[in-house]
Parts: sequence; structure tokens; C-alpha cells
Amino acid sequence: VGGEQISSIGRGLCVLLGISLEDTQRELEHMVRKILNLRVFEDESGKHWSKSVMDKEYEVLCVSQFTLQCILKGNKPDYHMAMPTEQAECFYNNFLEQLRKAYKPELIKDGKFGAYMQVHIQNDGPVTIELESPAATVDPKQLTKLEKQQQRKEKTRTKVPSESSRERNAPRNKDDPSASSGAEGDVSSEREP
Repeated sequence: VGGEQISSIGRGLCVLLGISLEDTQRELEHMVRKILNLRVFEDESGKHWSKSVMDKEYEVLCVSQFTLQCILKGNKPDYHMAMPTEQAECFYNNFLEQLRKAYKPELIKDGKFGAYMQVHIQNDGPVTIELESPAATVDPKQLTKLEKQQQRKEKTRTKVPSESSRERNAPRNKDDPSASSGAEGDVSSEREP
């Protein structure tokens, strides 16, 4: 931060935490459990995916990362889903406190909330795992109303009728053999010559 190193760890986990407007104490507790118990390290015999950060007594570096809550509006990032700064800082500090209570406080490090930081990560493997709390896991069919509206607006802005849709909407000549027979609203299949 500002050219000064304020925190560092050796072997362990670097946690980039994106805090959503919808996050609660329940999500916080879930994430603390998951992070500390995630088996991403090898055991003494070299077997991969066997040990957690707590099993190995490794360190954890936490960095608040509101940009993880980004929703793209075209090519522009929108962060309205990120928790506002004041609330997020309290949430983040609570997250750190819960990690320290559940593990060894001296092994939990963090950056400086809200500061412009340069974070240097040496990713071993590389292994990057995205964790979401169960309540935050979003199936595309379950997008919030606002996100659906944004998607419709984006599609509307960029949508240009295709040639085939223009042809479908054009009035049909009764003598045209490809015209639909039957009630209005029937869909005829358009065949290429």
C-alpha cells in the first residue's frame, strides 16, 4: 500500500473476498468453514488434495476485492451488487475476526480495506478455486429481477433483426408456396432453395 509492504505470508492461501449486498452472517460463517477446511494441499506422502490450511498450519492472507461482484453492462463493469463500503468494511472485519477465532490468529493476515493495493501472488500449481456460499450460488434461471432486466436491456440495445425475422414479419403473398397454410400465428418452416 503506497509503496510499503503491510502484510505477507509464506505457504498458505490468498483469499480474495468479494462481499455482496445479499451476504449475511450465515454466508460469512459458511465461507470461514470452507476456507479453513478446503483440502487443497498434499499430505506427508505426497498425496494431492488431502490436507487443509489448518491441517498444515499454513497462513491465510485475506484481501477485500469488491470487483468480484462485477456485472458487465456491455463492456463496462457495474458494481451495484457489491456491498456499500461502510457495511462491507464491518462485514470484512467480522470475517477476519471469525477466521482468527476458528484458527490461529497469528496466521491470519490481511491487506488494508479500501486502499489501492498491489497484491503479488505466487500461485502454486496454479490452483485457483472459486467458492460461493450456498445462498449466493446462482443458477442462470434464478437471476435476480434486476439482472434479468439488465440483460433484456442489453439484448434490446444490441439486437438487430435478422434477415429471416424480417422475412417472417413481412406480409405473405397467397400465391407463395412457402407461405403458411392454416390459422394466423402458425409457424411455417422456411426452406432454403
